[in-house]
Amino acid sequence: MSDTSLFPAIGVSRLVLTDFRSWSSLQLEAGMAPVVLTGANGSGKTNLLEALSFLAPGRGLRRARLQDVTRSDHAMGMQGGWGIAATVHTADGPVDLGTGRDPGPSDRRVVRINGINARSQTELGDIVSIVWLTPVMDRLFTESPSGRRRFLDRLVFGLYPGHAGHLSAYEKALRQRTGLLRDNVNDPAWIALLENTMASHGVAIAAARQDITTRLNRALSRVAPPFPRPDLGLNGWLESLLEDHPATDVEDLFRQHMCQNRRQESAGMPAEGPHRTDLKVHNQSNSQPAARCSTGEQKALLLSILLAQARIQGAQRGTAPLLLLDEVAAHLDAQRREALFEALIALGAQAWLTGTDRALFEPFGSRAQFFNVSDGQLH
Repeated sequence: MSDTSLFPAIGVSRLVLTDFRSWSSLQLEAGMAPVVLTGANGSGKTNLLEALSFLAPGRGLRRARLQDVTRSDHAMGMQGGWGIAATVHTADGPVDLGTGRDPGPSDRRVVRINGINARSQTELGDIVSIVWLTPVMDRLFTESPSGRRRFLDRLVFGLYPGHAGHLSAYEKALRQRTGLLRDNVNDPAWIALLENTMASHGVAIAAARQDITTRLNRALSRVAPPFPRPDLGLNGWLESLLEDHPATDVEDLFRQHMCQNRRQESAGMPAEGPHRTDLKVHNQSNSQPAARCSTGEQKALLLSILLAQARIQGAQRGTAPLLLLDEVAAHLDAQRREALFEALIALGAQAWLTGTDRALFEPFGSRAQFFNVSDGQLH
């Protein structure tokens, strides 16, 4: 942690990979300063960031299936397992994390915390928060709402680790209810039970999204050039109800709505709920919707949001999140690159950045750790 950083450093000091993507094995040790990985395209830089992203709940930054992550030339082929081990320094001290694929009949993800099997991967959210920006997200504002929901939920995880559990419970109940209605199963009690689950978890999801959006807008109002100033809004039925009604009333309204629309939904009408919410972003710096901004401006908007969330999380939890920034310098001019690097140093967060040209990261000077990735090796 530097003398000028806002929050205590949190980061990965040890990373060990086994049969993960292009890495047959890797052992890396790092300090808490930003980590810069440079190398040619296809050298394995993004695969390393993806491994780090599996230290948080979810499917990682590529949303991959477990079998897709197994090294392609594994002796067991796609049926083989893979593993990630890391030591993460938190505000409460170092924690040893391990996760990987159990290639047995269950074909599930296994998580260990300090050598003890976790009941669920959602427990990772209580230890480390990770946010990322990848080239695929350059199209976030122009593609379907699902990507924007995932982005928003990743920001929520940092403030409310239990959000992942609410999402999992809601989505499971939604799938079950949809299946029952589609198959015309006549079991009102079972369907009502699922609707109760959806109402309680769905309103919790909407309330958390609404809260982070409000807090982000408050923080983003203070953003100064060279970064743009985004304004966020939510387009969702539950979120609209929460503006005028207490959460308990919204749960009742949601239950009533689902009960009244069972027949229509069995005929194919889409169900309302937080699974349809959309995140709207407006660039206040040029009075344009984010979708109409240039690629470089859209990336800068995303960085403004990520940095604001990191500051909010740092103030609430005492540490900023781990930041994974893949090819982050690609669409930023020199002024914005330097401003980004200074912001990362000021946060005290361990950021992992990738790029093909080391010269783009020279403004870090001696304040970052540099590694070159080539031929499946780290130098």
